[in-house]
Amino acid sequence: MPLFWLRVAVVLYGIGLVYALLILVRRSDLLGRIALHAAGLAMVFHFVSLTEAFAAERTLLLASVHNSESLLAFVVMVGFMLVYWRYQTTTPGVFVFPLVFLLTFVSAMGGQKIVLATPLVRNGWIIAHIVMIFTGYAALVLSFGASLLYLVGERALKSKRPSGTLGKLPPLDTIDQIGYRSLLLGFPFMTLGLVAGAVVAQAKYGAVYFRDPKVLLSVLMWAVYVLMLYTRWNSGWRGRRAAYLATFAFVAAVVAWAANFFSVVHRFVSP
Repeated sequence: MPLFWLRVAVVLYGIGLVYALLILVRRSDLLGRIALHAAGLAMVFHFVSLTEAFAAERTLLLASVHNSESLLAFVVMVGFMLVYWRYQTTTPGVFVFPLVFLLTFVSAMGGQKIVLATPLVRNGWIIAHIVMIFTGYAALVLSFGASLLYLVGERALKSKRPSGTLGKLPPLDTIDQIGYRSLLLGFPFMTLGLVAGAVVAQAKYGAVYFRDPKVLLSVLMWAVYVLMLYTRWNSGWRGRRAAYLATFAFVAAVVAWAANFFSVVHRFVSP
């Protein structure tokens, strides 16, 4: 049943994907509202899927790549809904909806599960580590999406064609605030997630844990996260420079995630 509910969610997320594609051509407030309500309903089915999967597999829920992708997609959608609640704009869905659809679609395919090899996945602290890290990832996704929208909007403004792409976007200052506040929300989760993972893994693996490529890349991602916040607080970086830095942080996060497939501590393997 978890897979069935997830596939229902995929269909509903697909409406958001259609919205993301069509808004590149023309604005449609009606389709935006439809996509928003469909996404909200999809989250209900998505949550039911995750809950049933956890009830059936317990801590093994997060050991599967497919389930992890599903969880990440859900957390990203929660972040998107928070953005909508605060700013009353569905425009970030141009980036969020395709990503969430892709993650849930791949997860809903079933197929052979690839699992996390480490036995630490059954540890409660590691589960907290994964959930908090994923929340930090979701914040980076939203910040990256806002950065792309900012660059597109700025280019449209400079080309003096506000009736085009810029007409579909909120003000640049609003987009900039979405990216910044996403970082502020996600940073504590990312930090606590890394600390929780490091404490438990240090006890299990010792010094070798800190030489693992996945860990080193995660620390790099966290350092870029800190740099982004520092430049906003102390140097007043906004707009394009902040957007470029957020893009670099997102790339670092993608590379850190990919490192799971060759990491010693976090390695994904076929069962």
